Amino acid sequence: MLAACSVVVIVTLLRHRRAAEDEDPSETPDVIEYMTMWIGVVYAIVLGLAIAGVWEGRSAAQDNVRAEAVALHEVAERVRVYPAEIRDRIRDDVNAYVGHVVTTEWKTMADHDRLTDEGTELLDRLRRDVTDYEPRTDFEAQAYQPLVDQVAAADQARSARAESTGATMPGVVWFGLVTGAVITIGMIFALQIRRTRRELILAGLFSALIAFLLFLIWDFDAPYSRGLAATAEPFLRLFPEVRS
Repeated sequence: MLAACSVVVIVTLLRHRRAAEDEDPSETPDVIEYMTMWIGVVYAIVLGLAIAGVWEGRSAAQDNVRAEAVALHEVAERVRVYPAEIRDRIRDDVNAYVGHVVTTEWKTMADHDRLTDEGTELLDRLRRDVTDYEPRTDFEAQAYQPLVDQVAAADQARSARAESTGATMPGVVWFGLVTGAVITIGMIFALQIRRTRRELILAGLFSALIAFLLFLIWDFDAPYSRGLAATAEPFLRLFPEVRS
């Protein structure tokens, strides 16, 4: 933001010094003002759509984390109808997987934009322990299928989480956003913004605003690895023992 504002101020001051003495800024053609207005409107729409898209992706990433945590929590709670040995083993599998996701896999997602093989193995072990158990009573049989469904839901949420890692905005879109910013700010100079200090301040603030919006899009573009990223809070809230 400071860089964009500084560029506008410096270029404007240089133009003011090098301008001819008889140059009249009020003689800017009406067609240039008309084009500048429409370029600003179109670019504002593009920025709005881009921000909405990356925010929706970030929200979907957080929803995937929440769905995965809830499904695993349901497995840990519904397994209470099983014998103590099976119940404890499945709950240990759940805690081991959640602990790995929070402490290790989350950092791998942020640094390398991928999931870990160990996390996949831990979830596979949980699936095997749930599906391989043969219910001995009708009560256990009634709980068996919902447990299998919850494990499948956790696996589906994990797959969605894997697809959300890393940047999602295509390079051609970034090219359009940056080019549009250059054109939009460049039209300020076409309007010969050098008449008053007020105009110079407004031009600098306008450029800083565009820089901030581009930064916001960049920050939301990677849901798990940048400033306003999705968090592992659903896991920590449903499995408080992981904090220790």
